[in-house]
Amino acid sequence: MMTSVDTDLIRVLADPLRLRIVTLLARETLCTSHLVEETGAKQTNLSNHLRVLREAGVVETEPCGRYTYYKLLPDVIAQLAGQFADLAESARTANENKRACP
Repeated sequence: MMTSVDTDLIRVLADPLRLRIVTLLARETLCTSHLVEETGAKQTNLSNHLRVLREAGVVETEPCGRYTYYKLLPDVIAQLAGQFADLAESARTANENKRACP
């Protein structure tokens, strides 16, 4: 069984600020102002990271008056976690598979 992990999604989540945003959104739905306050990032920098997360399907937006709220899509994270769980399970059985040297 070949196990694969979504490397594009890992790259998206590997950025420290994006991971911080995802961690915050795992607790509650927040608007951009809240995220600026919580992370200390500049508005333009934060907006760029939120765009990357949106395009990767990690977060979705919810307009509310003049504000835009962001919420985490948990299924994307769960799918990635499942891929890692499959990889770990494959490693557990790998001890039984030893390729002979030529």
